[in-house]
Amino acid sequence: MLICWKNWLVRLAAFVAVCPGLGTAEVFEIPSPGAELIGEIQYTKARHEDTLLDIAREFSLGQDEIVMANPTVDRWLPGEGKEVLVPRKYILPEAVRRGIVLNIPEMRLYYFTGGSKTSGPTRVISYPVSIGRMDWRTPLGITRVVQKLKDPVWRPPASIKKEHAAEGDFLPDVVPAGPMNPLGRFAMKLGVPGYLIHGTGVDKEFGIGMRVTHGCIRMYPEDIEQLYPQVPVGTQVTLVNQPVKLGWEGDDLYIEVSQTLDEDRMSYDELLALAMNLISKKTARHSVVLDGAVLKRALETPSGIPVVISKPLQQQQTEDSEPLM
Repeated sequence: MLICWKNWLVRLAAFVAVCPGLGTAEVFEIPSPGAELIGEIQYTKARHEDTLLDIAREFSLGQDEIVMANPTVDRWLPGEGKEVLVPRKYILPEAVRRGIVLNIPEMRLYYFTGGSKTSGPTRVISYPVSIGRMDWRTPLGITRVVQKLKDPVWRPPASIKKEHAAEGDFLPDVVPAGPMNPLGRFAMKLGVPGYLIHGTGVDKEFGIGMRVTHGCIRMYPEDIEQLYPQVPVGTQVTLVNQPVKLGWEGDDLYIEVSQTLDEDRMSYDELLALAMNLISKKTARHSVVLDGAVLKRALETPSGIPVVISKPLQQQQTEDSEPLM
C-alpha cells in the first residue's frame, strides 16, 4: 500500500529510531531426502535500543512471527537483557519440494535448491514474507516465475488508485525506481497476472510478516536481494494454505500451528478435526502415543513453533493421554 510522499518520511522517522545490523536468511541443510524438520530454536538477549521488530529483522523473521513466539514480551520495549525466543525451527510444508513453496498462513517462503533429480533438494532457504489482506487475498495453487525485474517502476492499478483516492491519497500513474518504490529493487512476476514476489520501499521494511499487501508477496530488501539471483525464470512457485503442519524427526512427531487466515477462521473443534486427520495420515506407518495436553495447547494457542506431541511407546501402558475436548 502506497501512502502520500510527505507522510512516508514522517512515518519512517517516527517508527525507526535505531536499526541493528541487518540479518540474512539461513541456508538449512536437509539431512535426508525424507526429513521433515529443519533448523533449531534459538534465544537472544535484547539490547537497550531493540524492539521485537529489530530482532525479527536481524534474524530474518516476520513481525507477527516473532510476536506470536514471544507473547509475554513487549513488542516495542523488550528491555535491556530480555531473553527473546528466536523461532528458527520449521516443519517443511506438505508440498512437492521444487523451486519456491510459500505457506500463506505461516507467511514464510521456502526455496529448495541443491541436490539432483534422483536425490531431491539438499538445501532450503527460508524467508518471512508479507501477504495480501483479507480483501486482497494472495492466490493459492501452482504457478511460475515468468519475468525478473531489477529496479522496477510501479504502475498502480486503477483499483488501488481508487482505494487510495477514497482516503484522500492520490497516487501517480507511475512510481519511478528508487528507495520509496513499494516494489523495492527487485521483483519477480508470477504467472498469475498482477502478482509478484518483490522487495519493499524503505518506509515499509519493518512491516514484513504481516497481512498488509494487495495480494503480492513482499520481502525484506536484503532477503529479496539474496533470493533474486538464485531463482531462474521458469521456477515453479507453489502457494499453499497449511495453518497446521505435522512432521517426524526421528521417533518424535511434531506439530506446528500458525494463526488461520481471518477469512478461514476455525473453531477449536474444527482445528482439532483438521489436526487429527493430518495425524492419522502421518501415523499410518508409525506407532505413536499422543500427548493430548501438548496437542491441545498447541491448537488453542498457536505459536508457529514446532512442538513434540508424541510420547515414548513405553508410556502407553503406564498413563493415558489427556482428553482433547
